[in-house]
Amino acid sequence: MRRREFITLLGGAVAWQLAARAQQAKLPTIGFLGPTTPSAQAQWVAAFLQRLRELGWIEGRTFAIEYRWAEGRAERFADIATEFARLKVDVIVTYGTPETMAAKQATSIIPIVFAFTGNPVGNGLVASLARPGANVTGLSLQANDTAAKRMELLRELLPSVRRLAILANVGNPVSALEVGEVRAAARALGVEVSISEIRRTEDIAPAIEALRGRADALYVAGDAILNANRIGINTLAVGAKLPTMYIQKEFVDAGGLISYGPNFPDLFRRTAELVDKILRGAKPADMPVDQPTKFDLVINLTTARALGLMIPETFLSRADEVIE
Repeated sequence: MRRREFITLLGGAVAWQLAARAQQAKLPTIGFLGPTTPSAQAQWVAAFLQRLRELGWIEGRTFAIEYRWAEGRAERFADIATEFARLKVDVIVTYGTPETMAAKQATSIIPIVFAFTGNPVGNGLVASLARPGANVTGLSLQANDTAAKRMELLRELLPSVRRLAILANVGNPVSALEVGEVRAAARALGVEVSISEIRRTEDIAPAIEALRGRADALYVAGDAILNANRIGINTLAVGAKLPTMYIQKEFVDAGGLISYGPNFPDLFRRTAELVDKILRGAKPADMPVDQPTKFDLVINLTTARALGLMIPETFLSRADEVIE
């Protein structure tokens, strides 16, 4: 091959690579702010990506995604959100109230979609559910609306419960609302309530250990830090002979006793549908905040046996999933 032909060929190859990189750089980019860890939320992320594929989005070809995981450390939310703003991603996806608030504080321009959060109007994330009015939209969790139902289910399963402990992250504004609803429901049932407050991972173990012999059951309020530590919470709770109630099925998968709440993979599939619309030109301000439509009752029989509990067949027959 002649030298001039070689140089021309080499230059063409370099130009093709540069063009390919430029094309890749122009791909619509999603910034995914995960409050916990990749392994903890693998099922939710899989549901999100699967729905995007069904809508025609192929990772690496038609869109790119940047993951950042806070690993249950609330102090990282703001840093991650600021990084996404600096990177000028096309849309930020997150879930949970503190996380979404951090994203909104970081940018008023980049669209933000939350897979779930509690009381988005009360926390100032959106102007109203019908017309969010800014750069934020998503799905409202209704954690407070279903808190009373969880309390009723717990009492039905454990009629002898007289002392209920609630484990809650006081740094999460939605937890206070959920705790209030649970407290009111418990009071109506004649159940005494105590609050075990945490702010960080290190607070969890001593809080649960302090409940030995002082509570008949443990209600865990929804929160990213608690979610990231669900295996440890369940291990401690079983050790303390405390039946547990949760909003998320994932806690029961990890050894909790019972959960009742929205189907979270479904919420992430619907989040993908919102992202799809935004990437195709829709504005979050005009996209109503939606609400869960699927709710699951899940029971872990292995944990029930470890606690010495007999679950009535009538109760099991109503469960959407029984883990054995």
